[in-house]
Amino acid sequence: MVDGPQDSGEENKLGEFREIVTKAFDIYDEEKLPDGVRFYVNPKSKEAVEGFKEELIHFLPHYHVEVNYKYGEMVLEIRRAKEEKERRWINIILLIATIFSTTFVGASFTPDFNILEGIKFSLAIIFVLGSHEMGHFLAARYWGMKTTLPYFIPFPTIVGTLGAVIKHKGPIPNRNALFDVGVSGPIVGVVASILITAIGLTLPYQPAEGGSYIELGTPPLFDAISSLIKPSVDFIHPIAFAGWVGMLVTFFNLLPVGQLDGGHVMRAMIGEKAEYVSKFMPLVLIIGGWIYSFLTRQESILIFWGIVALIFSLQRHPQPLNDKIPIDRKRIITGVFAFVIAILCFNPLPIKSLG
Repeated sequence: MVDGPQDSGEENKLGEFREIVTKAFDIYDEEKLPDGVRFYVNPKSKEAVEGFKEELIHFLPHYHVEVNYKYGEMVLEIRRAKEEKERRWINIILLIATIFSTTFVGASFTPDFNILEGIKFSLAIIFVLGSHEMGHFLAARYWGMKTTLPYFIPFPTIVGTLGAVIKHKGPIPNRNALFDVGVSGPIVGVVASILITAIGLTLPYQPAEGGSYIELGTPPLFDAISSLIKPSVDFIHPIAFAGWVGMLVTFFNLLPVGQLDGGHVMRAMIGEKAEYVSKFMPLVLIIGGWIYSFLTRQESILIFWGIVALIFSLQRHPQPLNDKIPIDRKRIITGVFAFVIAILCFNPLPIKSLG
């Protein structure tokens, strides 16, 4: 019986694995598996093992690599990743539901429940939130990481949604990849927020007579855009409100906590020391919120965010495959810039009053 092209290709791939493994390990036994290979090894040196991890990047996301210890032996398993069929119909259904929920909210901002205006608001909020998640998506794909398209979450809030999320599958190659995936969402998202805010502030808006209103606390970035455009109305257009929401989301996501975007960025910048920042940050938010409330006699969202951040901080950050090589200076500067953006998107009292 002659092996087919697929069997031959698999043998070639196993040969590549063996060649890479022998650079970092002494192989004293190996076992072929139905979906890969198992090596019994002894590491040659720490530096060689780190180089091995770096070379594994070329095989992601098509193969999974695990290092285990069995009966005192170091066992290295390389297995073909199972192809999971993406159920994109879920993404589509959630997106459609979110369009409906955000359109309803947008229409309710108008005197005559104008559906067309509601659709405009829906497109603005989905553009802002979707841009953030697509930033993550494109960066992850660039590094060969398996990730899903955004899942939008429809919900009856003051914006009609709880935002959007994407799911990453498999390991993170290195700290550069971790940084790029973490920082790309907030950077792309804040650019979208600036654009939508600028458009919204140029549009006239007349709220419904006798209707309810929300008095917003605006962050420095929003105020800077407003000072350039100089809107001539007291009430901002719902599209500008969508930009304000984007800035709020950017600030929260850039908190250097757990697996939030800021947690990814900080972990990539300072390594395992980021764990201390992650544990300390919720305390800073809660104490800061309490001091603000005491001095101003107004409730601050910082206390709530501190509690949420505390929950996120309980989950340890996954370690990249290659955690030894630090990120370059350009990324360090970008990371500092990202945290400056977070400060510019911050307001201790986002919602001043409801009327």
